[in-house]
Amino acid sequence: MKNKITVLVLLLFIVQIKAQNLNVMTYNIRLDVASDGENSWSHRKDYFNSQIQFYEPDVFGIQEATPNQVIDIATALPEYNHVGIGREEEGKGESSNIFYKKEHLKIHSSATFWLSETPNKISRGWDAACNRVCTYALFEDQKNKQMFWVFNTHLDHMGEEARTKGIELILHKMKELNTKNYPVVFMGDFNLEPSSESIIALKKVMNDTRDFSVNKPFGPSGTFNGFKHNEPVTLLLDYIFISQQNTFKVKKFAVLSDSKDLKYPSDHLPVYTELSYK
Repeated sequence: MKNKITVLVLLLFIVQIKAQNLNVMTYNIRLDVASDGENSWSHRKDYFNSQIQFYEPDVFGIQEATPNQVIDIATALPEYNHVGIGREEEGKGESSNIFYKKEHLKIHSSATFWLSETPNKISRGWDAACNRVCTYALFEDQKNKQMFWVFNTHLDHMGEEARTKGIELILHKMKELNTKNYPVVFMGDFNLEPSSESIIALKKVMNDTRDFSVNKPFGPSGTFNGFKHNEPVTLLLDYIFISQQNTFKVKKFAVLSDSKDLKYPSDHLPVYTELSYK
């Protein structure tokens, strides 16, 4: 009898510990374009979806997703729901959707806004080459009732001012929305290297999960592979940041360089982190 009670207590302890964890991923999936040839989405999508299924992130943000790609992912991963709209309007243009495990996380609110001087309508901001958006959501962990925000974006690849102003706008939106001081995850393809002024400034107000991981970061130093499997991945453009106060503990951090038959599932590598609630 004592042994059964001990085992039961141990199992309850393990479940409780697991309930405190939140696994997060950000992934620029590369848009669906025929000119990619053997690296086009039709050749990549099955392996991409199996990669997500293997790591089982509780929440993951994608960037550069065309409407048909969002449908493909949602169809292949029925355990996830998703929020977000395309940058040209609902069902049109690339999007920065947030996918989440529907049995684990409950969503309280979500929206998409444009990175521009007029964020509440379809628009292009500053010196950007194209429209850019940020999708956010307020989640509740069903296991422990912890509330937290996720913001997911893809900053412009050309406009330096657009990247700077885009981050400023997102930080302002966080402050405006997060009146109860819940933990915040901010992730995406920022099209900025760590040495850039914008990333240096961002690190003063939010924590880069790579820098704060309890365990040594795993994987390549960079995230952009350009589908070049025979070259080192050193260009870092993709990040997961967390709020500095009332926030998570970073248990693990990795850049995942999985491939099949010398082919990557995207021209970016996903960033993955295991967080625990404080």
